[in-house]
Amino acid sequence: MSTTLQKPTAVERRWYVIDAAGKPLGRTATTVANLLRGKNKATFTPNVDCGDHVIVINCKDAILTGRKLDQKTYYHHSAYLSGLKAVKAREMMATRPERAMYLAVKGMLPANVLGRKALTRLHAYAGADHKNAAQKPEVYEG
Repeated sequence: MSTTLQKPTAVERRWYVIDAAGKPLGRTATTVANLLRGKNKATFTPNVDCGDHVIVINCKDAILTGRKLDQKTYYHHSAYLSGLKAVKAREMMATRPERAMYLAVKGMLPANVLGRKALTRLHAYAGADHKNAAQKPEVYEG
């Protein structure tokens, strides 16, 4: 049995819209990460960037199960001495829910050039309105 490898120039990218309202944040992020990598395609090649563009709407309505709203903490560092910043998940979902979705998807992508390139195709919005209607995205149910 032979394996067909896709050329980087032959990649056809599609646009998908995923509604995160009422769905767990992590489950939605898993679906988004698979679409960004292109793992849903029959022509998936691990060393080629063959993923699609994904628009995530209603990030503010995504739910965190269990006690994650109170226990989960997001950390980042300002690169200065004692510059470690900590933000609880409840505050993150209240102020910047699209950032929480971005970080969840980022953690599910590989930490290399392919993962960073795939992350540029993620478009997350807190509300139901998005500015990518000109690309004629399809609603993804999966």
